[in-house]
Amino acid sequence: MIRRTAGTWIVALLCSCTAFADGSFTGRTRFDLDRPEIRAFVEATAAAQKVQSLDVYRLLAKAEPQPKIIELISKPAEKVSPWWQYRERFITEQRVSEGAQFMLEHRARLEKAHKETGVAPEYVVAIIGVETFYGRITGKYRVLDALATLAFDYPPRAEFFRAELAQFIALSREESVDPLTAMGSYAGAMGASQFMPSSYRRYAVDGSNDNQRDLFADWDDIIASVANYFKVHGWVADGPVLADAVLQPDAPVVADPGNLSLNETIAGLKAKGVDFDPAAQDSSTRVLLVPAETQVGPSYRVGFKNFEVITRYNRSVRYAMAVHDLAQTIAVRVAADLAARDRTSQLASRKAAEEDESVQR
Repeated sequence: MIRRTAGTWIVALLCSCTAFADGSFTGRTRFDLDRPEIRAFVEATAAAQKVQSLDVYRLLAKAEPQPKIIELISKPAEKVSPWWQYRERFITEQRVSEGAQFMLEHRARLEKAHKETGVAPEYVVAIIGVETFYGRITGKYRVLDALATLAFDYPPRAEFFRAELAQFIALSREESVDPLTAMGSYAGAMGASQFMPSSYRRYAVDGSNDNQRDLFADWDDIIASVANYFKVHGWVADGPVLADAVLQPDAPVVADPGNLSLNETIAGLKAKGVDFDPAAQDSSTRVLLVPAETQVGPSYRVGFKNFEVITRYNRSVRYAMAVHDLAQTIAVRVAADLAARDRTSQLASRKAAEEDESVQR
C-alpha cells in the first residue's frame, strides 16, 4: 500500500508540467521509479536517514539518465593511455604556471595546512590542478544525474554508486548543498577537490571556521580538506614519494600497472636487481615497483608510502605519477619565482639607497 501510494504521487508529479517549475532542471527523460531496485533504494535510504520516502522519490524524480556517463566510465584515460601520453595531459606549461600562481596566492592557507597535517603544499596544489585545473573545471554533469545513472544503469559498480547516491542525499542536508544544481564529474565527484559524497562527509574540513564545509567555493575548506585526506590515509611528513629506477638485465621482477600495494621492500627490490635511490629510508621500508613507459621503451620508478597515499585519491599509478610530477615541477617554478622576486627587491632596495645617498651629497 505504501509503495503504491508513493508511486502514484511520483506519476502525478512527473505528469505535471508545473510541479518542478523552478528552472533548475530541463531534462526530458526520467528514471522509472517503479523499478524494484529503485524502490528498494528509496525505502532503505529513507529508513537509514530518517526521512520520508516521498522526499527521496521527489528528488529522484528530477534525475535524468546520462548514457554518455556509462561510456566515459568504461574507458577512463588513466587505464587506456600509456604513461608518457597520460603525462602530457597534465604536465603542461599552462598547468604549471597557473599552479605556481595558485601556490603563491594561497601560500598562507597551504602553510597552515602543512603545519597541521605535514602534507607538502605542492602536492595539495597538484591534486587541485590535476582534478579541476585549480577550481576552474569542476565538471559538467549534475551530481544527482551522474550518481543516479551509475547507481541504476551501471551494473558493474551499482552497489558502490547507490551508496554514494545515498551519501549525497545526506550531504545535501548536512552542508546545504543544493542537490538540483550541484555539478561534478561523470562519476559524481564534487568541488575543486573532486571529493565523492562519502569522502566529502568523512574527510572534508571546516578550514574557515564558519560551521560549514564548502568544497565548491571556500579555499580554506578546500585546501584543508585535501591535506586532511592525505593525512588520514597515512601521509608521512617530509617522506619520499617516487624514485627513478633502473632494472638490471633479466631482473626477476614484474611492474604491474594494476598493483597499488606496497608489496616489496627496499632491500628486496635491490636484491632483485632494481637500482634506485632509497631516499635515506630503512632497508625494510615497504615500496612498490611502478611501470612508467616512455615513447622509446620501458621505464620504471619505485613508489614509497606517500605514493600509495596519492593512489587513494584515484586508484591509478599513472594518476599518482602525474600528481607527483606536477607537484615537483610547480615547486621548482615557485622557488624560481620567489628567488626572482628577492633579486628584484634587493635591486630596488639598492637603487633606493643609492638615490638617497646621492641626494644627501
